[in-house]
Amino acid sequence: MAMTNPIQVIAVAVSLALVALVIELVRRGKLTEEYSLIWLVCGAALLVLSFWKNILDVSARWLGIHYPPAVLLLVVVFFGFVASLYFSVVISGQRRRIERLIEEAALIDARVRELEAQVGKREDAYFARRS
Repeated sequence: MAMTNPIQVIAVAVSLALVALVIELVRRGKLTEEYSLIWLVCGAALLVLSFWKNILDVSARWLGIHYPPAVLLLVVVFFGFVASLYFSVVISGQRRRIERLIEEAALIDARVRELEAQVGKREDAYFARRS
């Protein structure tokens, strides 16, 4: 399939750049594999849409949409909602873990203070006997 449309060439290049950027961020450790999956799926979807531009026309007809580029907007909004929901779930889990760690740290701090007080009493008793 020959790409003669300059916009199609740019769209393919941008899609490939997005996939390459995600892979590079994972390689450098700035993005975890878990979170990279959603971005790779988005990049792959953009790549598919870039190569086969008539897929928008077919999808629009199938969905009953009269303006095919609106399908692209629908796909972007859908992925935005999915990403937002996914990251909300992740953030909620992180918040629960942080709250649990704060509670555990407070319990450990209280235990350390208790042990320090016991050691201090023993030292006082030891020095009182020696005097």
